[in-house]
Amino acid sequence: MDNSKKVEWILRIGIAGEFLGHGVFALQVKQSWLSYFSVVGISPETGAVLLPLIGIADLAVAFLMLVKPLRAVLVWATFWGFLTALIRPLNGEPIWDFVERWANWAAPLALLYLRGIPTRVKQWFE
Repeated sequence: MDNSKKVEWILRIGIAGEFLGHGVFALQVKQSWLSYFSVVGISPETGAVLLPLIGIADLAVAFLMLVKPLRAVLVWATFWGFLTALIRPLNGEPIWDFVERWANWAAPLALLYLRGIPTRVKQWFE
């Protein structure tokens, strides 16, 4: 196995671990996460309903990273990782809580770059 394939697998495993962990916490309706919904005007009660759905989506990303890391999913993982990192300082936590989570969006972005930025729509789903 060449080095680029090894790096790809390291990134895939790292991204899968991140989304697996976050997915399980979301399925458990992690109480400390409920306040993040207020940043976008969603009540904690509605957030408690949404978190399990988010957890299922996160688990799907984790699974796909190990089975078939579609470029479209990598874009979603990059966006979602960035958003969930950014929500912390927007919720009043220190900016360092955002900085600490840069790998949450940088790893899927790196894997997308490594796999190649698509030039055709079909390539987003390969």
